[in-house]
Amino acid sequence: MTSGKLDEARRRIDDLTAEVLRHNRLYFVDDAPEISDAEYDELLRELQALEEAFPELRHPDSPTQRVGAAPAEGFAPVEHRVRMLSLDNAMNEEEMRAFDARVRRRLGTEEAVEYMGEPKLDGASLELVYERGALVVGATRGDGRIGEDVTSNLRHVWSVPFKLTGRARAMPERMSVRGEVVLPIAAFNRLNQQRLKRGEEPFANPRNAAAGALRQLHDVDRRRLGALEFRAYAVGEGVPEGVHTQRELLRALEAFGLLVSPESAVVTGVDEAIAYHARLLEQREKLPIEIDGSVFKVDRFDLREELGTLPRHPRWAVAFKFPPQQRNTVVEDIQVNVGRTGAVTPIAVLRPVPVGGVTVSHASLHNQDEIDRKDVRVGDTVVVQRAGDVIPQIVKVVRSKRPRGTRAYTLPARCPQCGTATVRLEGEAVTRCPNIDCPAQLKNNLVHMGSRGALDVDGLGEQRVDQLVEAGLVKRVSDLFQLTEAQLVKLERMGEKSAANLVESLSRARNTTLQRFLIALGIPLVGEGVADLLARHFGDLDPLMAATREELEAVEGVGPIIAESVVRFFAAKRNASEVERLRTLGVRWEAVAAGPRREGPLAGRTFVLTGTLSGLSRDEARRRIEAAGGTVTASVSKRTDYVVAGENPGSKLARAEALGVEVLDQAAFERLLEG
Repeated sequence: MTSGKLDEARRRIDDLTAEVLRHNRLYFVDDAPEISDAEYDELLRELQALEEAFPELRHPDSPTQRVGAAPAEGFAPVEHRVRMLSLDNAMNEEEMRAFDARVRRRLGTEEAVEYMGEPKLDGASLELVYERGALVVGATRGDGRIGEDVTSNLRHVWSVPFKLTGRARAMPERMSVRGEVVLPIAAFNRLNQQRLKRGEEPFANPRNAAAGALRQLHDVDRRRLGALEFRAYAVGEGVPEGVHTQRELLRALEAFGLLVSPESAVVTGVDEAIAYHARLLEQREKLPIEIDGSVFKVDRFDLREELGTLPRHPRWAVAFKFPPQQRNTVVEDIQVNVGRTGAVTPIAVLRPVPVGGVTVSHASLHNQDEIDRKDVRVGDTVVVQRAGDVIPQIVKVVRSKRPRGTRAYTLPARCPQCGTATVRLEGEAVTRCPNIDCPAQLKNNLVHMGSRGALDVDGLGEQRVDQLVEAGLVKRVSDLFQLTEAQLVKLERMGEKSAANLVESLSRARNTTLQRFLIALGIPLVGEGVADLLARHFGDLDPLMAATREELEAVEGVGPIIAESVVRFFAAKRNASEVERLRTLGVRWEAVAAGPRREGPLAGRTFVLTGTLSGLSRDEARRRIEAAGGTVTASVSKRTDYVVAGENPGSKLARAEALGVEVLDQAAFERLLEG
């Protein structure tokens, strides 16, 4: 194999890995998917094919080896004692027959296999853990290993029993029930009508409304939670006594007081499975909930054991997806939306058309690359579908109907919200507005600036930021440090004590470190590790702001893309002005000796921390390493000397093992520090 072909495969695997992980985060954590299920499946399949051809290039944290995305901040983490896996997909009859052939081949039989057919529910996955029949915790799927504790919100979901019914002897001591939380279509329509009457934005679809309801941190919407429906379909641990098949399991779950899908049925062989799928497709418009396919599981549990499980999905089950519904319409305009993170997204304004029972009038074009690939222009006739039967998507342009004189579309060079020149970093598909005071992203940037890893301002959460911005008290991030108690007490639900506490917290936040200040600025790609490297290399902010790309790239752990991001951020006049104003308003830090630390027994050694250390916080471990002359970075590379692995280490451990980096447990780490 030529080195050129290997390099090309490596680049494509790197790009696909990063892109799929990003979409996992958008779908599972942010409840804001950008692409359709079909497009996601296409990306994932391409990555799987490349990894099979070049297994040595597979990333340790490849999305083909895991499910979903890491849980979001704000919820307590819950470890699934048995991993919650995804399902392999069949997109057509041929792939469904291929799945059945694989099952029979591994079982060594030519006879028809019995499957349980179930509707593929379009909602949010959930695990309910019961001990002695009582609910002890409810958690989202998260990344399949660690989910989010949403038990408090489940108290408002009437279909989630907090005490199981049925015979006590048949009930396992501990049982983790898995299923899907869905929002019935009738309830979805009612909720949207109520929101429109109140002048609020309607929910985009039942799936997002259900997932968003589960993950509310503040101002919990009890009506929305109460309308949710939990349908059980599996058990992670604690299969009831005497249950040996999926049909028996569903009956047992129903006897315990849980809802199961009444559309489920046992089928014998692939032909009956395909017929079941076709019937379900015919009935979908009449069903009370959204579904986007059917699921087939080998009915007998002993055969499942024989078939086994892959890292991402079991070999004994498959999701047979419905084909998306499509219609033709016309692109009447292309508008630009600036998101809360500064992403500049083109939106196609469509001549309204009904698709799958919903009138579609807008569709995201995602980014400039997507526009160029599909060559979408104003005036074009396009094929539209609801991706996954939910998100409006332009499939293709009908070139034969293109009017004369149309022009290729290019995203504006300046942000439509604030007029700042937009940037697009090498290797990124997204175009961004870099202005930290851009009205579209101001609230997000304020919350980030006050977060614990940045300036750590108590009392500056999303609701408070909303009040400050909407009252006109904060129009740029530096305005935070001009707030007075007299201004704050005028806000709703803000008493004198709360106002005094916030002003005091802002006063304390003025005294920070250069590393925390860099994090607070929200420079793209500059997280905790990179901020620490920059602070310790340059010593103070002025040398950093004056640094060239070449000087930044010379910092160990800072590559060309990060260097470009930092240079572009400080080159924006509004950002430089805001930095200066923050300093004028008293935000300060102590300069540190520039250059890498070279004194101490660990001088020149680079560490990466992963997992939880017993009796030792990560900040304390970092301080002890740095006191001994070592350096702590955020990511593992060939230049890393040690990875310190505590309990529940993440993907960094696998990355270290793949690169041959020495791994220290806590005892070895402490011996090294003492030595």
